[in-house]
Parts: sequence; structure tokens; C-alpha cells
Amino acid sequence: MSIQEAVKSYTDELLALRRDFHAHPELGFQEFRTSRKIEQFLKSLGMEPMKVSTTGVVALLKGRTDNGPVLLMRADMDALPVEEQTGLPFASEHSGLMHACGHDAHLAMMLTAARILTERRDSFDGTIKFVFQPNEEIAGAQIMIDDGVLENPNVDAAMGIHIWSPLPSGTIGVKSGAVTSSMDVFKVTIKGRGGHTGYPDSAVDPVICAAAVVQQVQTIQTRLVSPMKPIALMFGRIAGGTKNNIIPDTVELEGTIRYLFATKPGSPDNPTDKFKRMVTDICNVYGCTCSFEFNHENDAVVNDPTMTVVAYDVAKGIVGEANVVEHASMACEDFAAFGEHVPATFAFIGTANEAVGSNFPHHNPRFTIDEETLPIGVEFLVEAALRYFAGKR
Repeated sequence: MSIQEAVKSYTDELLALRRDFHAHPELGFQEFRTSRKIEQFLKSLGMEPMKVSTTGVVALLKGRTDNGPVLLMRADMDALPVEEQTGLPFASEHSGLMHACGHDAHLAMMLTAARILTERRDSFDGTIKFVFQPNEEIAGAQIMIDDGVLENPNVDAAMGIHIWSPLPSGTIGVKSGAVTSSMDVFKVTIKGRGGHTGYPDSAVDPVICAAAVVQQVQTIQTRLVSPMKPIALMFGRIAGGTKNNIIPDTVELEGTIRYLFATKPGSPDNPTDKFKRMVTDICNVYGCTCSFEFNHENDAVVNDPTMTVVAYDVAKGIVGEANVVEHASMACEDFAAFGEHVPATFAFIGTANEAVGSNFPHHNPRFTIDEETLPIGVEFLVEAALRYFAGKR
């Protein structure tokens, strides 16, 4: 039986898994029901799953021999604090919680792939480490790494996928290099001296200073960093003042800095360093002072060239070369943490289909997937794993 035929034979189970996970969403590190179901499924395949990082699940599948590399295959587990509005018969049973990013699909595809790879364990030499990761939305990957998920046995490479509504159903996004952005979350507090709007010269106005900051920092992405390095510097919150005729003492600015390339603090092209310097200088010009709070949430996912060749060849064989697209996104993905330690690749399984309503963006309360694309993801995972091991003989 071909892999495609095997995937087809498990389609009913695949759909049932996805719908069950979708109906029972759980937030990061609260995925207790989810992890129990994963453990039960893996045990039914003869594996010995173990808990890592509270609700994470890890299981090993040894091939014909374990005299070969260790491939980590990861699926994320957590849902979002979103009130579902899809109207699906298997919609979330938990008010205010929803699988609005497709992690339910990732779990179903990975478990089905695990079943098929278990049946084909005599066709490869090495070990697959299945990792079901909690809390992807807030750096769960790094927590699992800190808890030793890349050890015992030591991982040699990593692979992951994301079901993806920005791409049409029947396509797969594969690209070497950076494919998701790094993100720094910031809060800037600009301090002036409050006063009466009828006597603005007697005050130090943080509002006009904040307005200058919002506009001027946009030049970072073309004047201070190469325009060939994409940056999205966005403000999501501006707050200050209590009344329309009072100049406030302070204004707060909050937002995100996303960048689609690998950099670190102190590097010449680090946009967050440049943001801090520019805001400080603008505040000095307006007679204000400022303070900063930064939270670095994710690094860029940077696909390894050799691993990505494997992914591209597999994708081409599944959907045809014309439907394999180079794709990158300003969204963040904590799979990046694995790629900082071992060669890794991360692919996008297109799922946008207006006919079934799967063209809403991720994190939207009406987000759903085209379930016809689930078998594509399973076939990709199975084929890519086997192709990886075949290349290591």
C-alpha cells in the first residue's frame, strides 16, 4: 500500500481526531485532556509516551535499528482565548476558548502520521522523537528545550508544519531561510510635565512627542536597516491623559517590532536597538524623558537549506511543482527555538477555500480549515520523515 493510500484509509480517524481536539480547546500548559488523549493514542501504537513540561508529550519510535539519526517531529497543542463564531457542529464546548490557529489540525495530522510511520518502522534506520508541545503562543518550545527535550536521545534534526489560511488549499509553502518573524513586544512611557492646554508653553507635552515617535520610527525599516530585510513596526496602544483640556504628565505607547531575519541585540541591524536609540533621541528633542519595557517573544524560524531541499522535493511529489510556493510570514512561531539547536525545516499546508469558509485569518473567531487539506499534511509528514532517513544511509 502506498503512503497516499495509507493516508486515505485513515481519513475517518484523522477527521475524528481533529474534530475532537477542536471541540475541547485548552490554553497553554492547561492542555490536560489533550495530552491524555495523545498519550492514549500513542500507547495504542505500542509507544511509551512521557510527560515533559507539564502537559507536553514525547514519544520515541525506533526504526529497523536505532543506528541512525534522531528526527524530532513537532506538533503544537494549545488553543486561544477566543469566542468561537464558526457555527460548526463540533465547535468549541468551552466558552471563550477556541482552536483559532489550527493546532487541532496539527495534532490530528501528527498522530495519523505517527500511526503510518509505526507501520513502516522497518523501512528506516534511526529514531523519530514525536513532540507534542504545549503553549506555542508563548514560547513553549524553549521551555521544553530547557527541560531536556533535545536530549536522551540527542536530536539531530527537526521538522514541523502549520496549516495555513493565507495559502490556497492544494498548495504547500516551502522556503529556505527565514520563514516567520522575530518579535519584540514593547512598552514606552514618555514623561513630560503636565499643564493647561491654554498655556502649552508652560508644560512639556508628551503627547506631541509621542506623535513624533509614532511617525519617525517608521524610517528605521528603510533608512537604518536595509529595505531587503523586512520589518513591521506597529503600535497597538496609545494612552495618556484624563481630560480634554489637560496636558498629561505621561503617554504610554505599546506595540510590536517584527523582523523577518536573524539578528541579536547588539548586532548592527537589530531594529529594536535602533528603536530604543531613536525614541530616546526624539524625547530629548522635545524635552521629555522615556523608559522602556521589552519582551522578546520569538526568534525567526530559519529553515536549514539541506532540510528544506527534502521538504521541497516531498511537497513537489504531493501537490505538483506548480503548487509549491516560496512563502514567508510576519507571524511568529516558536518552532524557531528548535532550529537554533539543530537543522530544521518548517512548511505551510495551504487551507484557504472560500467555498468551505476557510479563508478567514488565523486567530479570527470564524477561522476554520478546509478538512480536505488534512491528508496533504499527513502525507507530507510521513514522506518527509522517510526521505530524511533515506538520505542518511
